[in-house]
Amino acid sequence: MANPFVDVQNLTKSFGAQVLFEDISFSIAEGQRVGLIAQNGTGKSTLLSILTGKEGYDKGSIIYRRDLKTGYLEQSPQFDPNESVLDACFNHQGDPERVLRAKQILTQLKIKNLDQPMGQLSGGQQKRVALANVLITEPDFLILDEPTNHLDLEMIEWLEGWLGRGNKTLLMVTHDRFFLDRVCNLILELDNQRIYTYRGNYAYYLEKRQQRMDNLRAEVARANNLYRTELEWMRRMPQARGHKARYREEAFYELERVAKQRIEERQIRLKASNVYIGSKIFECQYVSKAFDQVTILKDFYYNFARFEKMGVVGSNGTGKSTFIKLLLGLEQPDSGKFDIGETVKFGYFSQEGLKFREDQKVIDVVRDIAEYVDLGSGRHLSASQFLQYFMFTPEQQHNYVYKLSGGEKRKLYLCTVLMKSPNFLVLDEPTNDLDIQTLQVLEEYLQDFPGCVIVVSHDRYFTDKVVDHLLVFKGYGVIQDFPGNYSQYREWLSLQPQEKGEGTKSTKESKANKDQNPKREQGETRRKMTYKEKREFEQLEIDIAALEAEQKAIEEALCSGTLSIDELTEKSKRLPQLKDELDEKTMRWLELSEI
Repeated sequence: MANPFVDVQNLTKSFGAQVLFEDISFSIAEGQRVGLIAQNGTGKSTLLSILTGKEGYDKGSIIYRRDLKTGYLEQSPQFDPNESVLDACFNHQGDPERVLRAKQILTQLKIKNLDQPMGQLSGGQQKRVALANVLITEPDFLILDEPTNHLDLEMIEWLEGWLGRGNKTLLMVTHDRFFLDRVCNLILELDNQRIYTYRGNYAYYLEKRQQRMDNLRAEVARANNLYRTELEWMRRMPQARGHKARYREEAFYELERVAKQRIEERQIRLKASNVYIGSKIFECQYVSKAFDQVTILKDFYYNFARFEKMGVVGSNGTGKSTFIKLLLGLEQPDSGKFDIGETVKFGYFSQEGLKFREDQKVIDVVRDIAEYVDLGSGRHLSASQFLQYFMFTPEQQHNYVYKLSGGEKRKLYLCTVLMKSPNFLVLDEPTNDLDIQTLQVLEEYLQDFPGCVIVVSHDRYFTDKVVDHLLVFKGYGVIQDFPGNYSQYREWLSLQPQEKGEGTKSTKESKANKDQNPKREQGETRRKMTYKEKREFEQLEIDIAALEAEQKAIEEALCSGTLSIDELTEKSKRLPQLKDELDEKTMRWLELSEI
């Protein structure tokens, strides 16, 4: 690879006795969009912090291309609480062009009050401002830690398009597998302190990783067979050995290392048969709810069926979490009521999470809830076995909570919810900060769960795996009832013509005021781009790229100090014209991208 953007060689990092990774090497070239995959607590965010110089390392080297401009999105960014949203985008430096770009990107990320102090924004909104801050600067190399957290589906799909446009170079950590599949062309996997490279998207990674694991299992099986023979020889041989014997002894220790490798073996599917839930679940009887004259629900009726697995999707601020809190009795409706069956026992996993005692051990957190999980038919799992099912090793179970990463704490919180043996799970954004391996385990658990499930999630892959039914919250009290998963909904939506005036507040409110009954029709419709608009959209992308290249060339020429007076005058006149053209075409591109 000629002159990579970043070249990492023999990098090692440890915290005390815990080695996160050892002698790992990789390079990232221009145009590569790299996804980094690893289990929670194995060093993904630490590696990103090391690459950006925010954290040190034990040994190795990191070499960046000279004058490379890097943008970094942290997992939990910090801002001055008194600073306005626009001023927090500190990279605009008062440049009108960058201010315009900032406003455009912030609008796409649904941050609209640019004068609002950062201290008044939620954690999710602050993360979106931080993301805008990184994108505004148009760095050569983007490093993104969980960029899709706190984005709704519309924003995620917009970001997919933005990152996929042009020859962008990036390294990111994300649990969103659709996002990985559509954006990345190279996957790095951090596993067992080593790094593995897969030159393809997420689907390619899954195929090749399975081949790697199969080969590794075969290698370990062969090593174990030979190890027993060599171990007997080691025990029989005297200490004073000849050259050949010493060579065989050295080979024995390498063989022992291979034989004792710990391979991730997927747990057997955890199927409980003791969960009972009656035929009456809950009935949402013409419920209405509004905040500050913003309608969340309007005379909404729904009768939840036994064993139903429902997904709740929609843009941020449309009322998804409020609907959950109304169901659980944490918020009171303005009118109407929820009639909940007597046998229903909720298990609630909230966005806010659970506050743990930092000085408590992981195993004790779970044992405080229950010593074992009853699976029915005389079967049960101990608290330790249940934690192992969710990939807490015996060593990790005896760690103190304060040693856990953010993702591991979320996983522990999930275990505390499930340990209570609910028959109705309500999961509000369960995929945030969980690693992909944990998500796969949770997906299997929910697929086999013999009770009811409601999942609020922006993770399309997860939703497709788990739910068989959707409530789509569209804002202003408009809720669409769709019988299928998210991909099926998107496919259905793409086939619908757009209604006139759709998307305006008055139209949505008129829809909300229509008769809502138990047999609602399948929601609103929308139009697709016309052939002419598609061609215009494609041409705009070409034009914008050309104008940006011309702008960059002019700016470099103006700074070179080599231009004549006439050339300097000519290029100085052309620059504001370029900016106007770019603004006009970018705004039109944004309009078309929202169709």
